Amino acid sequence: MDSPHIMILGIGNILFSDEGFGIRVIEKLMDLYEFSGNISFVDGGVLGMNLLGIISEADHLIVVDVVRNGGKPGTMVRLEGDGIPARIRAKNSLHQVDFLEALTMCQVFDKVPQTVILGVEPQDIDTLKDELTPSVQAKVEPMIEVVLEEICRRGVTFRKKNN
Repeated sequence: MDSPHIMILGIGNILFSDEGFGIRVIEKLMDLYEFSGNISFVDGGVLGMNLLGIISEADHLIVVDVVRNGGKPGTMVRLEGDGIPARIRAKNSLHQVDFLEALTMCQVFDKVPQTVILGVEPQDIDTLKDELTPSVQAKVEPMIEVVLEEICRRGVTFRKKNN
């Protein structure tokens, strides 16, 4: 039996401070680790519905993004199953609403990946700046650990690169 395809999808816009969190996390993951062949990394940017074809290829989808949850900036959240639509609709940014629509449209292909969203409460997603705020930057390393735990749960092997 083939190994399930696991996709790590970073969503966001690196030009707007904390909005780039998901992209920064996957960039660092790819810089630090080597993974088995059944895992792929996607910089989803703010593609929204244009991600439909890409995400429908995955068996397991791990999304990293900012998630407004009304908490303190830097608070990490994990959403899965029925918790995803309600939390995203409650909120956040246009690209996440588009992403949710793309995920829902996967039903047309009868290929909805098992999805978990790993997020962090942003402090600033409006300032045109390519740096994360300190409270969100401090969560890049902890989020990498959370992503690695999710990957391990799905049986993916990885190792730290010798940089």
